[in-house]
Order: sequence, then C-alpha cells, then structure tokens
Amino acid sequence: METDSPADVRTFSKPGLVLIDNQIGFTHPTHWGVHRSNPSYEENLGHLLSAFRDRGHPIFHVAHHSTDPNSPLNPISNPLGAHFLSFAEPHEGEPVFIKTVNSSFIGTTLEKAIREADIKELFVAGLTTDHCVSTTTRMGANLGVVGETGEIYVVGDAVANFERGKWDAETVHQVNLASLDGEFAAIISTEGVIRSLQNWYVPYISTSFIEFSSYHDITDDITDATNISTYP
Repeated sequence: METDSPADVRTFSKPGLVLIDNQIGFTHPTHWGVHRSNPSYEENLGHLLSAFRDRGHPIFHVAHHSTDPNSPLNPISNPLGAHFLSFAEPHEGEPVFIKTVNSSFIGTTLEKAIREADIKELFVAGLTTDHCVSTTTRMGANLGVVGETGEIYVVGDAVANFERGKWDAETVHQVNLASLDGEFAAIISTEGVIRSLQNWYVPYISTSFIEFSSYHDITDDITDATNISTYP
C-alpha cells in the first residue's frame, strides 16, 4: 500500500532514516513463520539506504536484543542472529540503538538523537511491519519527535512481516500499513522517497553520535560476519 505515484515528488527539508531490526535472526526458516511479505524488501531497503548515504542525510540503526533465550535475536544464545544483515550494516558514524521491546524509543536515546538532528521528515523502514515498525511509528507520532510541522513516513515497500495465525503475510502487511496511514504516518514507496530526495540539493550533514551497547561487543566475536546475510 504505497500511496504515492511515480510522479509524486515531495519537498523535504531535513530528512532522516530509521532502520529497524534488519537482523540475521529474521531469516530463521521457521521461528517467525514460513512465509514473509514483500519479496522486494531487501532490494528496496538497500536502495533507500544508499540514497540517504549519497546525500549525507542522518541514518539511525535500531537492533532488537531479545531477552528470550530461545529467540534468534537473543545476543547471548544466538549472537549471529542478533547481527545486522549484510545489506543493512551500519557505516562508521551511523548511530546504533539497542532495544529489548517493540518500540525503538523505549530504553534508548533515539528520541533525543532525532530531536538533536532537527529531523522534520522521519522515514521508517525494516522489520516487522506489524510489530516493531508499527509500534515505533505510533510512539514516534505520539511523542511528536518531528515537531508539529514534521511528518513521519513508513516506506511501505521497504518493510515486511510474516503470517499471523490464519492471516497470510501480505494481508497482515497491507492491513498494518492501512492502519498507520493518515493517523500516525504517511505511506510512501522507495521510489517516491528517492525521487523526492533527488530534488534536495544541499546535503544535510548529521552529527556523529553513537549509543554504545552490547552490539559492539558481540560483533567482535563473529568471524567475517559482514559477509553473512542469511541464517545458517
């Protein structure tokens, strides 16, 4: 459900990108479900990330560290699963925020970082549409992290989720986007974001702020983890 058309070019003033839970643990073959929505999620998120990097816009990475020892995202029992997928690896200077609940704003300094960067258009992408993407978007809107004149966007073709009970993954995906649209965020496509960013001429240089966490410790123990993109 991406409501913009290819011709829909918007004007952005201070855009920022929040990437949620793009981690190897989500490639587990059965833990989250058998089927995932949006087969183009990886490709679109990669294009989105490159577009923001090329123009020097702020990027905020969020990773989930589950407290459940059976979770593929638990950094102690499944350290590889907690690591970022290769196409979404943070670059030097891009802050990483570690959470243990659905909202990226609980137990982190993400809200402070967004406000300090004076972000006016906050773009949300990652996993999963119905859980952490939705919760973060809703809470970000309630907190007013982009101010009264700002806007939160969910990049509808750069998020994905799995089936839930009798509901197939794509239905869950589209219903959750529809629920967010117009109330907590605007839904936009990757193409719509990139076309609009191409009209943004003066690069906005972000402040390099890093929230240190156990993420930086566990990755030291993973051999050549940047070349691994799927769950073993």
